[in-house]
Amino acid sequence: MALNPFFLQGSSNEQYLVQDLINEQLKIYGIDVYYLPRKVFNTDNILREVQSSKFDDSFLIEAYINNYEGYAPDSDIMTKFGLRLKNEISLIISRERYEEFIEPFLIAIESGVENEKITDYEFDAISRPKEGDLIYFPLGERLFEIKRVEHEKPFYQLGRNYVYELSCELYEYENEIIDTSIPEIDTTVEDEGYITSLILVGSAVTATATASLSSGSITEIFLNDDGSGYTSSPTVTFSDPISGTTASAIAITTSVGSVQSILRLEITNSGSGYTIPPTITFSGGGGSGAAATCSIGATTQNSVNSIAITSEGSGYPTTPIVTISAPAGAGVTATGIASITSDGKINSINLITPGIGYTVAPSVSIAGFSTIGVGTFTYNEIVTGETSGTTARVRDFRITPSKISGQPPTTYLRVAINTGDFYAGEVVVGSSSSARYVVESYDDNSYEDGYDSNEEFETEADNILDFTESNPFGNY
Repeated sequence: MALNPFFLQGSSNEQYLVQDLINEQLKIYGIDVYYLPRKVFNTDNILREVQSSKFDDSFLIEAYINNYEGYAPDSDIMTKFGLRLKNEISLIISRERYEEFIEPFLIAIESGVENEKITDYEFDAISRPKEGDLIYFPLGERLFEIKRVEHEKPFYQLGRNYVYELSCELYEYENEIIDTSIPEIDTTVEDEGYITSLILVGSAVTATATASLSSGSITEIFLNDDGSGYTSSPTVTFSDPISGTTASAIAITTSVGSVQSILRLEITNSGSGYTIPPTITFSGGGGSGAAATCSIGATTQNSVNSIAITSEGSGYPTTPIVTISAPAGAGVTATGIASITSDGKINSINLITPGIGYTVAPSVSIAGFSTIGVGTFTYNEIVTGETSGTTARVRDFRITPSKISGQPPTTYLRVAINTGDFYAGEVVVGSSSSARYVVESYDDNSYEDGYDSNEEFETEADNILDFTESNPFGNY
């Protein structure tokens, strides 16, 4: 039987009619999804594998869900590393809608018209959806990667194809940059990949201190022998003056070549009334051999006796520099060193050199970070450590109020795609926000999954293969 003579079986008008009907059906029965084209920065020269890529454009387009049994049967697989989701989804989109709504923008990006800085991205087969691009599926709030594009199904009805069928799998993140400016898309990878967590100094307060003077005091201590074998800091004792205040100091130990010895003596009180240098003795600490002598100033010359902290400050990530003003006339400037608590406060300032020749109590200044901690880091911007030179991209930035009354809030910054390690005490600066904060501490362990077993696997593996004892595979 011959074909219907009233139809041309492939005229342009008939093809347009079929395309319009399909478009209308997709708008009625479909859902809105976001199409994210992949922009490739670098590829492997041999295998042409993508080494770095970016997703920063998104296009809203209607799609029909071809699945009727959920995310494909048996897509949740139990492996030795835990549950792995291999969810799949099949979507049908209009060929005409893609060519008219998405393709022109991709051509503009490829030619550099939209952004002159974008000239070296790779766009293969931009006339159709391509494998490796992403689809954001709003019903499951998930990203899917296009694995296969079927462009000939149904097969040439009236001499033309009208739809693309996209076979997609759940996207497995590999440190790609996703920055579409749509929060519901960008936050899907907020906790994915290798994450570094930094605690920042957001509202530091500079500490203050005052100095007191005394005469006939110790002006300098000389460590003649640092001793050895100390398991803890020994007690430092000074002989008493004929009349006045006995000096006091603490010993700071160090370990060099597995030998624990005394590094330096820090004076907590330089004493007063000494006419001859006192004898210094060491006791306890489990070691022996340490010896030190000291010099004293004349009873007519004042030295710094001690430093009292008037405000302990807050937010010190590392030990700050203490500066003591010089005497007005001839003399020796005192020097001091601070120690901080685990929560970033100054708990003491000891003297290394009490100085000599002071007529009035010197001023004491402590380097602070009260002017550091401004601005708000924005998602996906590049932050740079001014000391380490490390760069990373912001994943999350938040300031959490303290549960303890009177305590400053805690400032958290989570970053990914690091080029190295950050240093405690350095300033990190945002490239676009210009926010500046000091790193108090950082944790370079990746985001913790409550169900992972990484440490357990590593422990068991160490018990099986221990190269520290011998080569388990034998010796050649």
